[in-house]
Amino acid sequence: MTSATASGSGVTPRLTGADLIAAVPGLDRQAEIEVEDVRQVPGASLTLEDVAAVADRLHKAAAAGVEGIVVTQGTDTLEETAFLLDLLYRGSMPVVLTGAMRPPQQPGADGPANLLAAVRTASCPTLRGLGVVVVFADEIHAARHVRKIHSNSTSAFASPATGPIGHIVEGTVRLRVTPLRPEGVSAPVSRPARVEVLHAALGSDGILLDGLEDRLDGLVVAAFGAGHVPGSWVDRLEHVAARIPVVLTSRTGSGSVLSSTYAFRGSESDLLGRGLISGGSLDPLKARLLLWAHLSAGTDCTAIADAFAAHL
Repeated sequence: MTSATASGSGVTPRLTGADLIAAVPGLDRQAEIEVEDVRQVPGASLTLEDVAAVADRLHKAAAAGVEGIVVTQGTDTLEETAFLLDLLYRGSMPVVLTGAMRPPQQPGADGPANLLAAVRTASCPTLRGLGVVVVFADEIHAARHVRKIHSNSTSAFASPATGPIGHIVEGTVRLRVTPLRPEGVSAPVSRPARVEVLHAALGSDGILLDGLEDRLDGLVVAAFGAGHVPGSWVDRLEHVAARIPVVLTSRTGSGSVLSSTYAFRGSESDLLGRGLISGGSLDPLKARLLLWAHLSAGTDCTAIADAFAAHL
């Protein structure tokens, strides 16, 4: 959706899809390529509605017989776009996201190599039915697990909990494992929903929770460790959870929220007993997207809890 080029003293999104294709000699020999420019904004300025619009385009492309899609965008939000597209697009056509960590004017710019690897992956029949993947530095990552783990390294994308599902070796896609594809959101996005993430922090008294139920449609709590918050948060969280869905996740970004190991005030069992929904093994950013998708589709609270239970 976006790609960057230099302008004055900084980098701004100006390259078109045609520019990207032209920067990779021989790319047109890998597949018959059609280019469509959707948005030209920084990845940090993309909206959830932008991504939902791309998901709709993916369904139309699949219906038209397109065999694979590559989506390029800024890397700031690429992991979130991949996960949300995986929830909203349920076809079998391979969909590959990629981008670049180094702008084209820098030595060793990685964009062309990533784009070539992404096209090869999207053209590979083995990827059919596996959902959305991210291709970076010749690694293939499932959208369900991929995270951006470094601010500027060319190997910024990884799957800490599982590792990549495959690699591109000498121009050939080699799939190592076949990932399970989580259940998506079948109903279309039809209404606006506001969902935010609130991080637990040492010494926080939870004052930011006050009145959230009147401003949000859903909340994700990025809790300590296995799903713990300060004791001062508990009554406020219970109050909010009685009015809007509140999902409990771990701020660590890896591992699962527990359910019954600890029992102190503010522990995972205490919070789940007060009406919070377990986010399971989803990190806070992905949990937010799953909650947003279901709220936007009009899913009721019971079905939302069932959707998160699939990620335990």
